Amino acid sequence: MNPFLTISRTWALLLLAGANAFAAEPSPTKPTPAMPDAPPLEKATFGAGCFWGVEYQYAKIPGVKAAVCGYAGGKLVNPTYEDVCNHTSGHAEVIEVTFDPKKVSYRTLVEYFFKMHDPTQVDRQGPDVGDQYRSVIFTHSPEQQKVAEEVKAALTKAKVFNAPIATQVAPAPVFWRAEEYHQRHYQLRGTRPYCHLVPFAEENK
Repeated sequence: MNPFLTISRTWALLLLAGANAFAAEPSPTKPTPAMPDAPPLEKATFGAGCFWGVEYQYAKIPGVKAAVCGYAGGKLVNPTYEDVCNHTSGHAEVIEVTFDPKKVSYRTLVEYFFKMHDPTQVDRQGPDVGDQYRSVIFTHSPEQQKVAEEVKAALTKAKVFNAPIATQVAPAPVFWRAEEYHQRHYQLRGTRPYCHLVPFAEENK
């Protein structure tokens, strides 16, 4: 056998093996960049009379992701609208607001709360009378409690209202979602609240 042919075959086999080994190696891939975590959303709960109007006003604020009508602050488990209206459950009509704190601060939401209703009225708001219409801020953290108390105290000191502020500030109890026919009441009917108002400039932002 020609030794040259033997060497050539040997080199060919080695080259072929090398090529196969190279092809079998996985090609390097760039690491997938980590996606930034979505900012955590926060909750806020407000009672300022009939929840239809309160929900309507909060739903318009940039940074508010959801505003849901419900009941809180009573003794009955899973109350109905009839239970609340009969004044047997002790619940207030409230709105649970889900918001992005990077787009709207809790302080801004509290200040808006005091602008949209009369916080000096006790167990009523406008023509609506009953303990379910009381003015209340249910807080979800010590920080929220501090902010709510600070805003209330500042308004009292500045004598913004002609009577003492009756708004209660208390830790948030269980929130019970109201019946579906209460959700987005004014938006679905194309009407506007009759007693929850904000300054004209803000209303038309």
